[in-house]
Amino acid sequence: QVQLVESGGGLVQAGGSLRLSCVGNANIITGNANVIIWYRQAPGKQRERVSSITSGGTTNYASSVEDRFIISRDNAKRTVYLQMSSLKPEDTAVYYCNTPYGEGSGTWGQGTQVIVSS
Repeated sequence: QVQLVESGGGLVQAGGSLRLSCVGNANIITGNANVIIWYRQAPGKQRERVSSITSGGTTNYASSVEDRFIISRDNAKRTVYLQMSSLKPEDTAVYYCNTPYGEGSGTWGQGTQVIVSS
């Protein structure tokens, strides 16, 4: 069972920054071939992928967040971060982290709410 806990969300003004954290078991965060993915779901919209990082450190970003968000990992802390800068009101959403296995099995955490005011 995938067990990941998101935190770090909050209310921020447009142009501000937040850093989200995704903490999990060591075998999930640091396991070989594991990809950790950040998703978000805005009200009334489908969940979408925001960014991902492989066990080898390869990163990927949605075009809507590229150059504004940075994903990173600290294996010693079993944590994957999403540093979000230059936030826009359209970034308002509940943010989740997961693995492809968790996504495929429909297992999701509580997420962390990000609200960006204009």
